[in-house]
Amino acid sequence: MKKIERLISIVMILLQKEVVSASEFSRLFHVTKRTIQRDMEALSYANIPIYAKYGAEGGYALMDEYKFDKRLLNQKDIENILIALGGFEQLITNQEIQTTILIKGMTSANISPKLDVTFYDWKGRSQIDEDVLLIKQAMENNWLVKFEYVDSIGNITSRVVEPYKMHLREMHWYLFGYSLEREDYRTFKLTRMTNINKGGFFIPRTDKVLEAEKQHNEQQDLVNVQLLIDVSVRDQFIERYGKNAVNKRNSESYLATIELPMNPFAYQFLAGFGNKVKIIKPKAFIAEYLKFLEDTVKLYK
Repeated sequence: MKKIERLISIVMILLQKEVVSASEFSRLFHVTKRTIQRDMEALSYANIPIYAKYGAEGGYALMDEYKFDKRLLNQKDIENILIALGGFEQLITNQEIQTTILIKGMTSANISPKLDVTFYDWKGRSQIDEDVLLIKQAMENNWLVKFEYVDSIGNITSRVVEPYKMHLREMHWYLFGYSLEREDYRTFKLTRMTNINKGGFFIPRTDKVLEAEKQHNEQQDLVNVQLLIDVSVRDQFIERYGKNAVNKRNSESYLATIELPMNPFAYQFLAGFGNKVKIIKPKAFIAEYLKFLEDTVKLYK
């Protein structure tokens, strides 16, 4: 963590907690007590009214006049912030984010969110966290990222990419960047990237990144697909596509009208529902889906 980030974190924590000892700050930021003392001196020079309290319960504190006015946030606002932090904590746990999340523990004890966010504790997440942290450092320092990429049919290619942005979409991390081999912008799924390493430096082409990202995301063509779905999977389609996309047919089935890309990812999604989902139209989509299923069945013949 950079010094300026540590100083900001110290102020944020002191805004929420009466007194924090040097030992507590030292453990939190993984630095020496002497470093914390120098940080406090730097904050004092910046006219932040921090003072030391001595004794068994001593430590550092902010003058009450400088405290954050909690009236700016009501209990609902604070609960929503805690819910968001709690959910994100389970997705990625690098040290800088952990420091931010620890601030939530400094809030009033009577704040107890009535909502909770839980994700599966997959074993591979710790490895993904390491990759995310490396790519994050590469984006901050304008490092190229070198890796081998395994595509959906198993082809392996070596890539060198200027990293610009990371997306978390439905529990999957994606890297958006400029591929030197393709001389164009590409999106890479993190779990398909292996042997990730830092490359040399690059000069960011920031004036074009946002426009390129928008165009890249709009390239995927979607088709309207009508489905006959069993009542047992109705809730899953409502969560993903909304209540207006699902209409009751009878006591046991519903009609769902959704947009899907005409590719293996969409077929895998539908196949996951087994015999609980039947495609009604369009015919071209049905034909491609049946071919996908036939190829799957061939594996067992």
